[in-house]
Amino acid sequence: MARYALGKTDLEVTDLCFGASALGDMPDTYGYSVPEDRAHATVNAIFDGPVNFLDTSRNYGFGRSEERIGAVIKDRGGLPDGFVLSTKLDRDMDTRRFDAARVRQSIEESLTALNLDSIPLLHLHDPEHARDLNEITGDGGALDELFKLKEEGLAQAVGLAMGRLDVMEPILRAYPFDALISHNRFTLLNRSADAMFDYAYDQGIAILNAAPFAGGVLAKGSAAMPRVTYQEADDAALAPVRAIEEICARHNVPTGVAALQFSLRDPRITSTVIGVSSPERVQKTMDWAAMKLPAALWDDLMALPFADEDPEANRDYKPG
Repeated sequence: MARYALGKTDLEVTDLCFGASALGDMPDTYGYSVPEDRAHATVNAIFDGPVNFLDTSRNYGFGRSEERIGAVIKDRGGLPDGFVLSTKLDRDMDTRRFDAARVRQSIEESLTALNLDSIPLLHLHDPEHARDLNEITGDGGALDELFKLKEEGLAQAVGLAMGRLDVMEPILRAYPFDALISHNRFTLLNRSADAMFDYAYDQGIAILNAAPFAGGVLAKGSAAMPRVTYQEADDAALAPVRAIEEICARHNVPTGVAALQFSLRDPRITSTVIGVSSPERVQKTMDWAAMKLPAALWDDLMALPFADEDPEANRDYKPG
């Protein structure tokens, strides 16, 4: 599998990245549980395969995602050669404090849980949920501390894991990030991150596009998973999904394949982050990425309308 430069850094990543939030057992978000043994088997399947990129976060499953990944890393004696692990600094989940001291606490928690001495790619995560944005952006705040971690070698590269666009865009423009993660904001259903992707691409910032399945509905189907961007969806919210499903059925293409390759085919995107929760899903994702799709399918899909407002504006955020 081909590897591409992660922005202006020396790191190289595959155009697929596996996301590990569900591996932390987050039924409030995904509607299902993932037991520990299945999580371990999934991480091993990733490490044994051609994809060299795995993304997690300090707060996924209140630390369970990192702990489960770290258990596999310990069993294997370290990360596989050339593998890039991405994790994220997170606010204190009780107080929502996200100052420089919390950054130090978060990285130490991550290093301990993951059984690593340094993090290949470290992001600042979800600043919009912090108690005070000035703790993050002010002098000596969380962002300044993030870049100190890079200077100290505790992180090889640093990024911004973006949520609300109105919060993220000024931050992205103010700091020399190596990478940007966006989730749910560049899919067959929604293109709200499009302008920000243009800016990041022009600046040489690696774009990591996460959740192209809109929280899973474009992979599992509107009948099996009537949720859009992690929220229960009514018929009106599911109508655009069903329009995509109808076109894909007409071309005999699984909807998940089209949703994945919509992201993979965009030249601005360095890597597409796909959440997985079983070894079978790891293999299916790689199979979907390799499928050849007819040009007529893209003509029909690109003719559909899409949303450009923030898809998580009314999300009821649940970390578990």
